[in-house]
Amino acid sequence: MTLNCIGALDGTHIKCLVPLKDKPKYRTRKNDIATNVLGVCSQDMQFIYVLPGWDGSTADGRVLRDALLRSHGLKFPRPGMYNNCYFRCVLVINYTNYTTYISYYLVDVDYKNSEGFLAPYRGQRYHLNDWRAGHQLTKPKELFNMRHSSASNVIQKCFDILTARWRIFRDNSYYHINLKNKIIMACLLHNYIRQEMTTDPFENHFELDEGTRDVGGGDNNNITSVGVSTEWTTFRNNLAQTMFDSWNTTH
Repeated sequence: MTLNCIGALDGTHIKCLVPLKDKPKYRTRKNDIATNVLGVCSQDMQFIYVLPGWDGSTADGRVLRDALLRSHGLKFPRPGMYNNCYFRCVLVINYTNYTTYISYYLVDVDYKNSEGFLAPYRGQRYHLNDWRAGHQLTKPKELFNMRHSSASNVIQKCFDILTARWRIFRDNSYYHINLKNKIIMACLLHNYIRQEMTTDPFENHFELDEGTRDVGGGDNNNITSVGVSTEWTTFRNNLAQTMFDSWNTTH
C-alpha cells in the first residue's frame, strides 16, 4: 500500500511551571507538570498546525475538538470538499484497480475514528515490533493496524526531532506556562530547517517506522466535530478488508 495522506496528528506534553493552585490540572499521568500540545504534521515532517497551552491532564481528543472550533484553528475540508484545495489524500492499494480519493489525518487510539480522522482498531496489535517478533498476520484489522502504525509514526518523529533540537522541550523546564509562543516559534524554525537544509542532522537519530507510540466553527465546509459515525466505521472496515484481500494475493 502507498499512502500519501495529509499527515498525522497527536498530542505531546512539554514540561512547564504553573502556579501552585493550577498544578492538579496540569499534572499528567506520568506525574509531570506539563502543557498538552497538539501537533499536526505533513508526511514530509513539517508542522501544519500547533496548539499549545492546554492543561497536561486534558485528553487529546478534547484538545482536538477545541482546535477545530477556533476561528483561526485547524481547518480541514470535509471529505468531498477538497477538489480545489491543497488538502487531499490519495490512497493506492498495491497498484490494483482499487483507488479511492478521500482526505483525512491519521490519529492514534486516543482519538475517535471519525470523519476526517482515521484511527487504528482497538484491541488489535499495533506496534511494528509485534510483527518483527514473528507474529503472523491473520485478519484484516491486524494488517490495517500495522500499516497505520508505520504511516502515522511521522508525527512522533517530528516531536522527537523538535525536542532533540531544542533542549527546553526535553528538560525540566523553569519557564512559565506562557511559553506557548516559543513553542510555535520553534515549530516554525523546524519547518524552515526542513525546507532549507539538504540534510537535517537530527533526522537520522530517529527511525520513522519504529512504531513506539501507544495505541470558531460554523463553516459548513470544514469539519468541526470528532464524533464516531457509521459511515466512517464502514469506510475503515472496507479499507481494511481491501488491503487484506490484496495482501493475500501475494502472500
